[in-house]
Amino acid sequence: MRVRPGVELASLTDVGCQRENNEDRYSYWEPASDEDFRSKGRLAIVADGMGGYEGGQEASRIAVTTLEQVYSSTPVTDPRSVLMDGFRQAHEQIQDQARKNPALHSMGTTCTAIVLLGRNLYFAHIGDSRLYLVRHGKISRLTTDHSYVGRLVENGVIRPEDAEKHPQRHILTSALGVGAEIVPDAPGDPIALEVDDVLVLCTDGLWAVTGDYEIEAAGAAKRLSDACRDLVKHAKELGGPDNITVQMLRIKE
Repeated sequence: MRVRPGVELASLTDVGCQRENNEDRYSYWEPASDEDFRSKGRLAIVADGMGGYEGGQEASRIAVTTLEQVYSSTPVTDPRSVLMDGFRQAHEQIQDQARKNPALHSMGTTCTAIVLLGRNLYFAHIGDSRLYLVRHGKISRLTTDHSYVGRLVENGVIRPEDAEKHPQRHILTSALGVGAEIVPDAPGDPIALEVDDVLVLCTDGLWAVTGDYEIEAAGAAKRLSDACRDLVKHAKELGGPDNITVQMLRIKE
């Protein structure tokens, strides 16, 4: 996989300590040609499937491959609109596969996808995988969980710090492949990034057990490959009840 200068990239996925299969999936993509790279930039995706042994794996696979296909084959003038179209097509593809195969009836997936065009960040998101920004040693979460507990936080019923350990935190209110229509979060304007900013895409198998502090500290690591390894190791030391996936990108000169 070619990674052009401008970012440091590292990623890692692990089945965890209590699951038999890994329903997470991630990818990183750049165009082959420099001309396309100037207009399309970089695409990174993390997805966390659900729906049983086969269903979760299939849903996350469809989400990632469909998004890559749509983004790579579409002329890009507005990355946000192309990401939204990719999400819609992935949603339809997952539902179409579920109709064809009754064993996949309940499958769906979270999905968090980013585009880096120069130093502008675009993203689209659905479910409870997360996108963080670590800047000057401080972490901020750029996504909102589409979950029952996330809705409780939004409505002021519980505090954000109580949501991380809430027993119903894994109940999703929106996901690809679930329901008639989807409305992914996708900010209208890009976020301007700075040199040494670190972006962290991860599934709930990481953030639900480690918390923001450990992710924030990992963003300061000299090598992101070490940071990914240490985060996954720490999540497993804390029980690793779910699949664990993390992808990190540091903005370079």
